[in-house]
Amino acid sequence: MAILVLGLVVFLGIHLVRVVAPGFRDAQVAASENRWKGIYSVVSLAGLALIIWGWHLYRADAPELFTPPEWGRHVMPIFVLLAFILFAAANSPAGYIRHYLKHPMLIGTILWSGGHLLANGDAASLLLFGAFLVWAVIDLVAVIPRGDPAPAIVKPRSDIIAIVAGAVIFAVFGLWLHQWLFGFDPFA
Repeated sequence: MAILVLGLVVFLGIHLVRVVAPGFRDAQVAASENRWKGIYSVVSLAGLALIIWGWHLYRADAPELFTPPEWGRHVMPIFVLLAFILFAAANSPAGYIRHYLKHPMLIGTILWSGGHLLANGDAASLLLFGAFLVWAVIDLVAVIPRGDPAPAIVKPRSDIIAIVAGAVIFAVFGLWLHQWLFGFDPFA
């Protein structure tokens, strides 16, 4: 469990720098944006690797804390599909999705983690997906006072691309990568 917790602290910690230490982040970006992006990327990847490794170590022995609702396994893929579409929309030119949601990656993370919590009742799942859910809610609440303007709609076709890309990534991840990375077939 310790490696999973360490991975979550490292990964979510670097993602919370803008919330808890905006002055520090701004100073790093001002000093060298590329250096900051490099550090951010390396720390994020290290945290992600620790999360996956820690998950493998802890999941087999993690106690069941609650029985998820039967319908949770059926709702989870829908939430995850929507999350992947929102992740794709967040990383493409602004379309209607990004214009109206402003922060589709955070909303997608809430859907992804919430969906997994509806389908899993073990301690490893509660720790992993609960941590991501809490982080996404904190970050979403923190961006509200910043008053980020809604991005102008640059390319409405970006929404179509995001929907197709999200669906393809969902299929690839669900049919192959999820089993390979986490040892669990979500469609079984």
